[in-house]
Amino acid sequence: MKAFVLRGGFGLDHLTHEDRPDPTPGPGQVLVRVRAASLNYRDLMVARGEYNPKLPLPRVLGSDGAGEVVAAGEGVVKWKPGDRVIGCFFQDWADGPVSEAAARSALGADRDGVLAELVVFEEGGLVAVPDHLSFEEAATLPCAAVTAWHALHVAGVGVGSTVLVQGTGGVSIFALQLAKALGARVLLTTRSADKADRATALGADAVCVTADVPAWEKWAWDQTGKHGVDLVVEVGGAGTMEKSLRCVRYGGHVGLIGVLSGPGTFNPILAVMKGVTVHGIFVGSRARFEAMNAVIAGKQIRPVIDRVFPFAAARAAFDHLAAGGHVGKVVLTL
Repeated sequence: MKAFVLRGGFGLDHLTHEDRPDPTPGPGQVLVRVRAASLNYRDLMVARGEYNPKLPLPRVLGSDGAGEVVAAGEGVVKWKPGDRVIGCFFQDWADGPVSEAAARSALGADRDGVLAELVVFEEGGLVAVPDHLSFEEAATLPCAAVTAWHALHVAGVGVGSTVLVQGTGGVSIFALQLAKALGARVLLTTRSADKADRATALGADAVCVTADVPAWEKWAWDQTGKHGVDLVVEVGGAGTMEKSLRCVRYGGHVGLIGVLSGPGTFNPILAVMKGVTVHGIFVGSRARFEAMNAVIAGKQIRPVIDRVFPFAAARAAFDHLAAGGHVGKVVLTL
């Protein structure tokens, strides 16, 4: 089988397209022919050595893939050949709070990932593809969508809630779509006027172009009648955290997800004085994935795909993601 492997060092120049032996499922495992995969900013960090500089190499990259079951190992009862499935980001996190063991079962870093024609998953590390989705659409869900759903669920988002979403990457667009499905009002920030138009078309209730309005925290505060938003889906990290704390309501939530804004500092007194809950969101469990899929199926939500690349063009797909011009997800098709 063919796979994309980080070999000999970090950096995309070390991404090799190579032949590997076809894997065989062991007891409790399932062999899946991958039909599509999607890329996350995390995959770039892994490739660059920013995620874990001590990561053992070689390593097959990628955490998000969908395909069809080829074979089931001894003792597997949940899946059979031909089933359409999606791999979970964490192979050993069924439900409940994250544990160290669950966190160490992530694909594409602690374990070999999904950028391969054939991949072995744990029986409990798969969910069914919603019937209305293609493999390309389904492959966008494991990391970005579950992360967004986790943040919304922890904050109790529903009818009457206001959510602030930063940017138009995978997590942010899923947060927009899922929050709207839950009945919330969604505010969105972006640096680009073109992306602002796209976000509005996707359902954002109000959009701030930060190139024109750098003080987006004041804009968001004003948008809520100076009450504050119920949840900030914080994908920027330290560089935007203080702004997020300024625009969230007293007793509100910040779902801390990403590091896109780079290094920075913030004054934690804002969180203390406003009684804000800052919740670290590390993707989510299989149970959260299944609950999210029920909403996606019920509301017939279709993931937003920016561009689809052939599998052999994975390097070009990584470069497209790194350029940051995308809206939604970047996908590879096999």
